[in-house]
Amino acid sequence: MKKLIFFSLIILAGMRLAAQEEFKPLFKIPSIVVTDIDGNKINTAELTNNGKPFILSFWATWCKPCVKELTTIADVYQDWQDETGVKLIAVSIDNSRSVAQVKPMVNGKNWDYQVLLDVNNELKRAMNVNAVPHTFLVNGKGEVVWQHTSFSEGAELELIGLVKDLVKSEEAAK
Repeated sequence: MKKLIFFSLIILAGMRLAAQEEFKPLFKIPSIVVTDIDGNKINTAELTNNGKPFILSFWATWCKPCVKELTTIADVYQDWQDETGVKLIAVSIDNSRSVAQVKPMVNGKNWDYQVLLDVNNELKRAMNVNAVPHTFLVNGKGEVVWQHTSFSEGAELELIGLVKDLVKSEEAAK
């Protein structure tokens, strides 16, 4: 068991190192108009975190791994923000039948995220999201630099490690 944990940590460290070296922009967030959970229209190309990185997480109320991921991150989100300034934007892909469940779930779980509704799946298609959860790391310029699908225990540690590396990389480039 110790060997398995050791090798898992080595693999994660290698993945982080490779990502750190390569924070090359994959693509910019496309311009799609969605709404937030309060009904305000948002153009996704204008999403920002004041020049700092942010996380874009596609999820749905019916997706157990999605809810687990967002709940796990919620437990450490304030620490992440204090340490790195990162912001998480959760994009619900619930359709017109289940979208009414989004706001009560977000409020019930006390998720302190900006939540967007992609009811027609336009943003999902534009960003080539085929399965949820699908998480994107976006640099301070609004460019996607990393993406990952699925969630397993410990994946949030890899994500915050990448955020820290990206913050350092962007600060060094200034």
